[in-house]
Amino acid sequence: MSYLDGPAGPAGPYVIEEWTDDEEDILCRYFTNLEGPVFALVNLPEVVKGALFARYSRSAKSLRRLFLDEFVGDLDVTGDQSIDATVGLARAEELYERIFFEYGDDSVAQLGGVHLACEQASNLLTKVLEWGRLMSYMEKSTRYVAYDARLPNGRYRYFRDPTILESPLGARYVGDMDRIFDHYAELLPVLQSWFAERYPKQQGDSDFVWRQSVRAKAYDALRGILPAAAMSNLGIYASGQAYESLILRMRAHPLAEARTYADLMLTELRKVIPSWVRRVDVEDRGRAWSEYLERNHAAMRKLSSELFGDPPTGVEAEPGGGPTVSLLDFDPEAEVKVVAAMLAPHTHLPEREVETRVAGMSVRERMAVVRAYAGERTNRRLRPGRALERTSYRFEIVSDYGAFRDLQRHRLLTIEWQDLSPAHGYTLPAAVVAAGGEAVYRSAMERSAQLYQALGEQFGPTQAAYAIALAYRVRYSMQFNAREAMHLLELRTTPQGHPEYRKVAQQMHHLIATEAGHPVIAALMSFVDDADYEDEGLERLAGERRADVRRQQAAAAWGGTPPT
Repeated sequence: MSYLDGPAGPAGPYVIEEWTDDEEDILCRYFTNLEGPVFALVNLPEVVKGALFARYSRSAKSLRRLFLDEFVGDLDVTGDQSIDATVGLARAEELYERIFFEYGDDSVAQLGGVHLACEQASNLLTKVLEWGRLMSYMEKSTRYVAYDARLPNGRYRYFRDPTILESPLGARYVGDMDRIFDHYAELLPVLQSWFAERYPKQQGDSDFVWRQSVRAKAYDALRGILPAAAMSNLGIYASGQAYESLILRMRAHPLAEARTYADLMLTELRKVIPSWVRRVDVEDRGRAWSEYLERNHAAMRKLSSELFGDPPTGVEAEPGGGPTVSLLDFDPEAEVKVVAAMLAPHTHLPEREVETRVAGMSVRERMAVVRAYAGERTNRRLRPGRALERTSYRFEIVSDYGAFRDLQRHRLLTIEWQDLSPAHGYTLPAAVVAAGGEAVYRSAMERSAQLYQALGEQFGPTQAAYAIALAYRVRYSMQFNAREAMHLLELRTTPQGHPEYRKVAQQMHHLIATEAGHPVIAALMSFVDDADYEDEGLERLAGERRADVRRQQAAAAWGGTPPT
């Protein structure tokens, strides 16, 4: 193999590998360039990409040369030359078998990913699907999608658990669920009209922008009526290792929907990454792990019941007020440690000695360090480095389930929650009362709680939770470091955020500054917004205006017409 000297060429100081014409003809289909040291892999199955990287780590060859020498043997050039889903597949599968089962190198399954569409999942199941930290999710939003219309088969969009439908409670479950969705459909035009009258269209706003903002406001106000059985669609991108872990957890989950859905996911993943999920069904690997998780869950349920008694099963169909937030744990020396962590990488001293010196600084001196470290933040996406990970906070929150759904999706934190039930009451939006919808809203909450009680007596709290409306409050704990706090609290207090989780984030920020006594750390979160926007207009209006400008620009560029 020969190389060209790179400094005078487009690769700068890097050497450029030479290829024959035939090799170039092959490589150009699967690599985004043939000269530079950085390139992307395209038109290859994920398993081939992963196997290439796995073999790459134990070879002196370049990746492109390795592909030609060891993976292109199965290449079929008779078909569509733009993509070839069979290239190197047999060799890739063989390599994975050997690495997984001979060497036990789990990291190989991190080297490629799969986009998986997960549809018709209940709002209980989406929380299971979104548990993993090393996955990317995109869930259908109740803010932009209405649930008032029925599907072509005449059904509302909620999950119908087969064991419930086949029980004596099946007819009641369908009837009560339909009626709850009827309540939502009844109130939606009422709230839209009320918001439209309260917040008339401003000069300069298009009808499209204004209508979108009014709808979002109405959807936000009414999402609490929707039961946890309401179905959502979810897009997931993850590595093979992350999917394997998710499926093993789902198979151990007490919710039958989760266990069934795990098998549906596994069937599809086997079509594209069979080697990565093979261990799921191996007796002493995947099955042993799922059984371990299931046993531990059952043991903790039993022990908790013996120590504290069973959770209340009675109906609490009454408003429970706004969210409550308690600071459970923090480090009193956090600010000294964080400032020391900011300075330590720029010194030659042990961090313990830096901490000692920082402890002797004045507040003004520490603030000077913090300001230099944070720099000029012109927007919330400019976040300082990992020194803020030196300390963490643990909170206990009671909020409606809708807010919990949004906060649970933050992956760089630890979150645990109790069973969803009517025990803590529900939120009653002021707009619903003002628009004259209180009686209908309360009726939906009462029906939800009564159905929960009936289901709980026969099926237990896990399946009974399908009946619980998203307005009902749930208790959960969240623990995260100060860097994640900056991201979460600044994001969740923006004007366009839902009022319920905005209040949670605002309370967290206040507790960090006051109860924890960390005003310097709290001040770093300069884009936390403490304002109450609930009665000040259409929170989404500014965002819709920006989106409309982008639509107008795109339409002009393409010679089209923006939506109206």
